[in-house]
Amino acid sequence: MDSADGRARALRMVAYLKREYSKPKSELKYKTPFQFLVAVVLSAQCTDKLVNKVTETLFKKYKTASDFARANPVDFEKEVARVSFFRNKAKAIIGAAKIVEHQYAGKVPNDADLLQKLPGVGYKTAHVVLGELYDTWPGIPTDTHVKRFARKFDLTHHTDLKKISKDLEALIPKKDWKYVNNGLVLYGRYICKARRHDCLQHPLTKLWPEAAERWPRT
Repeated sequence: MDSADGRARALRMVAYLKREYSKPKSELKYKTPFQFLVAVVLSAQCTDKLVNKVTETLFKKYKTASDFARANPVDFEKEVARVSFFRNKAKAIIGAAKIVEHQYAGKVPNDADLLQKLPGVGYKTAHVVLGELYDTWPGIPTDTHVKRFARKFDLTHHTDLKKISKDLEALIPKKDWKYVNNGLVLYGRYICKARRHDCLQHPLTKLWPEAAERWPRT
């Protein structure tokens, strides 16, 4: 990957994402800030569509960090059992809720480092939460969609999600970081899906036709 070419390509891609997805907004459904944190934790290696089905019932019972902190672990596992790795996620959510309730008065921290100290919260989750809840974007969250397009368009040679985030942050001006994750998630979900197909006429592929032949494993 040539860094100058990669930077120019990344800037063209972000210009498109800014036009098409100008107001970043998650498709995960929630009503309270802690519910959103829970939804993002549940969404790891799981579709937003399934998470929304699970939380439709779950969030009627649990609304605040205090509610989740007091959840019965056995019952809570059953309530989220449809998502992948539900036992680990259930334990992490209850643990995070207890910390947020006792250390932050029930308020989701507005700080990436503090968020990443919570069980189940890594770089990606922390930065998705900060963007959605506080409209602050101190980093670029990388999920499977972002990873796929970063590799498809030769913007990184890494497979580790945090390393991919750092590569993208080096190529893209900080003022535009907010458009990357949300834009590529929606683009990947509705325009250029992961299964191999003819994508030459897709908007981003038109910016760099070589991407049509690149189908990295995710």
